[in-house]
Amino acid sequence: MSAPLDKEFAFLLEIEKLKSVTRATPVADNSRRENSAEHSWTLALYALVLADQAAPGVDVMRAVKMLLIHDLVEIDVGDVPIHSQGGTAHSSAAIQAAEAKAAERIFGLLPKPLGDDLHALWHEFEAAETPTAIYAKSLDRVQPVMLNLAGGGGSWLEYDVSWDQLETRVGAKIARGLPGVWAAVQARIRPWFTARGR
Repeated sequence: MSAPLDKEFAFLLEIEKLKSVTRATPVADNSRRENSAEHSWTLALYALVLADQAAPGVDVMRAVKMLLIHDLVEIDVGDVPIHSQGGTAHSSAAIQAAEAKAAERIFGLLPKPLGDDLHALWHEFEAAETPTAIYAKSLDRVQPVMLNLAGGGGSWLEYDVSWDQLETRVGAKIARGLPGVWAAVQARIRPWFTARGR
């Protein structure tokens, strides 16, 4: 059995692969697509900056941890855009099973109890039942919206997203944990959809 430090370095080297996972959402200047490591890092900052919007019972630093690890499964599974295949692929049983298998492998690289603790944190985020996980999930939906708006439509154009689709697939999840943020975001993005008759 290897020393804990060997396992920790193996995990840290493995997660470098997240930098090579390309997402559907472009970066703010629309010059290229964002990668999943950039997304996770930005979300950690969203959690800190928007902490004043968090509901009672939210542990902001725990949310930061969730957001730093939440997409590590994409190393094995890749990014599954929320608007792809009519919005069904993202939450399909097959994708969820693949992500659970990836989480087991990736967090299993770490020594115990650290690997088990991070794996449990990932499950908490996925279940989105605790105030902290609801907050983190809401942030995960806000950031791509802001990037798409900044980039002139971004993946909304690629997937021909309508206002109703965005509200159902994204807005409802943001509003669950960050109702004030969703109200402010709606005011910014609604004109974009209205102008396109979408």
